[in-house]
Amino acid sequence: MLSLMAMVLATAVLPPDLRAAVTAYDRAQVRGDRAALERLLADDYLLVNSHGKLESKEQLIADYTAPGFSLQPFTVEQPVQRYWENGAVTGGVATLSGTDGGKSYRVRLRFTDVWAKRKGVWQVIYTQAARAE
Repeated sequence: MLSLMAMVLATAVLPPDLRAAVTAYDRAQVRGDRAALERLLADDYLLVNSHGKLESKEQLIADYTAPGFSLQPFTVEQPVQRYWENGAVTGGVATLSGTDGGKSYRVRLRFTDVWAKRKGVWQVIYTQAARAE
């Protein structure tokens, strides 16, 4: 059972350092910024992608930095934000478009990112994405 303080934190606005990390993560994905992705993804990061397949930190970074891959800026709709001491969940629905292997794509996904604050630094530890209507 969550304490009253935990329930308040769970519905609170994200703290500034976490909000900055979330923004930096979105920007790193769009820019294919390897250094930022390395910093923002935990070494034990795990993605369950929209095809139900598991990907590691290394695989996700390879995808986002591959020649012929681009991701256009996106807006998160139906945002989800839950925060507690040293942990958070963010997500929502986004329509992603760009190129992959030189071919155009457009997909609407519902996603969830789980964040952990480790040694004073926010990192994504888990992501799950599913096709959204």
